[in-house]
Amino acid sequence: MTIRVLIADDQDIVRTGLTMLLNAQPDIEVVGAATDGRQAVALARQLHPDVCLFDIRMPLMDGIEATRRLAGPEVTDPLPIVVITTFDLDEYVHGALKAGARGFLLKDAGPALLTQAIHAAADGDALIAPSVTVRLLAAFARSQKGPSAQPIEPLTSREEQVLLPVAQGRTNSEIAADLHISPSTVKTHLASLMRKLGARNRVELAMWAHETGRTT
Repeated sequence: MTIRVLIADDQDIVRTGLTMLLNAQPDIEVVGAATDGRQAVALARQLHPDVCLFDIRMPLMDGIEATRRLAGPEVTDPLPIVVITTFDLDEYVHGALKAGARGFLLKDAGPALLTQAIHAAADGDALIAPSVTVRLLAAFARSQKGPSAQPIEPLTSREEQVLLPVAQGRTNSEIAADLHISPSTVKTHLASLMRKLGARNRVELAMWAHETGRTT
């Protein structure tokens, strides 16, 4: 199965480089490229890609707003979006994740991590650059005010075991291997966690784990 990707970046050389890199993968095809956030939203709605790869700083509409319009809380059928940027700034990451992004990478992450993030987003996983995962989610947790939302039902011990590696940025396959369970069982636990916590995706599960001190 080929993963159809839409790229959005205002720099010609970056768009070209990303397109060449991803098209070189046997199961990834770049189906569109946008030069600004407004065009990215329009193309995404027209092409219905499997994954969007958005830069943060773009003219007319930035990547965070484009992500919010395609994957935010009000979107009934959110698109998987990976945000990629040169800037390792907390506010960018927080904004992207709250807007609904399924991944966050720096542009120096390298081809292997980039393609891994594309596959993770297409599979319903989320990948945040390991170099920034723990620090940024912890910073996000410290920035929150007021008590964290409580689950509608208590979490089981196995759900707690699954939640911690999610907060560490690990994929379903890695969690399954560590806990000696199948990837489908991991997905079942994740679905239960999202239902109990009112989370839309695993990134929000990771945020909640940090907010409630489960990663310390």
